[in-house]
Amino acid sequence: MLAPKLSPHAPAAQWKVTALGGGHGLSASLQALRRLDTDLTAIVTVADDGGSSGTLRDEFGVLPPGDLRMALAALCDDTEWGRTWADVMQHRFASRPESARTLDRHALGNLLIVALWEMLQDPVEGLRWAGSLLGARGRVLPVSTTPLTIHGTVLSQSADGALSSRAVVGQVELARAAQKGRVTEIGLDPAGAPGTPEALEAIMEADWNVLGPGSWFTSVLPHLLLPDVRRALEQSKAKTLVTMNLTTDTSETLELDAADHLDLIRRYAPQLRVDAVLADPTSVEDVSRFREAAHRLGARVFFDRVGQRDGQPIHDPLRLAAAYRDVISSF
Repeated sequence: MLAPKLSPHAPAAQWKVTALGGGHGLSASLQALRRLDTDLTAIVTVADDGGSSGTLRDEFGVLPPGDLRMALAALCDDTEWGRTWADVMQHRFASRPESARTLDRHALGNLLIVALWEMLQDPVEGLRWAGSLLGARGRVLPVSTTPLTIHGTVLSQSADGALSSRAVVGQVELARAAQKGRVTEIGLDPAGAPGTPEALEAIMEADWNVLGPGSWFTSVLPHLLLPDVRRALEQSKAKTLVTMNLTTDTSETLELDAADHLDLIRRYAPQLRVDAVLADPTSVEDVSRFREAAHRLGARVFFDRVGQRDGQPIHDPLRLAAAYRDVISSF
């Protein structure tokens, strides 16, 4: 079975853009990038082990579908069709308290994606069909077709001041442990899992590869931990843009400032050339230190107001789209 193809008479996009990440951060960048004249590909982490995704992963032995679902929903356009299907994909069932609750909190989009995977026996093809149904303005690919497990080391301090470190396995456990300590190391199992060929091709053929925003340890950095993906990012002739979070005060990064976030990219991908870093000025505590960290990556710094006007630490799609356009157009 082949998914519908675009008309050969469709006009070519101005830029080929590949966005890498997961969860709400990737959703934010996709909602912005789809508003530009782009041939857009989303490459999504597959290490989630919590909630509906974790349950489906365990019961069916599939990739966790949740972040892939969010990416598809983000690519739905602002027509009645697009808004309706985005809501359908994100809809979660609420079981009656007296029931067996087998579907409670499952997202319908997760079930749809798993159904397509079972029918087609191909994760990439299943996501292509889901995107066609939604009229998604871009394609969504898993970073690997191997389900991944993230692990890390967390340094904690007890009430008497003693320091101790412990190994943590799983995305949910790592995020929970990070609330009480500092993540000092992360890795993936299997460490040498191959990148999805279509994802590697998209990275190599892009004009721009975009990393972030998102949970730094569980959505952004995991892409750099897969050798195939890191090598593709390093060897691609595309320019690389890092989008910073609107706050560093997250459960994963309580003791890290904006400059530390950039230094982590350099730590896990020392050969990666970064061309641009986009940040909201309100999210950078020490501008001089931040510029120095960006310089170590080889990047120019762009400051722009990209958060919502009410001050919530959520990216505004229109503001972020305008900022992306300005950054890309400056090269």
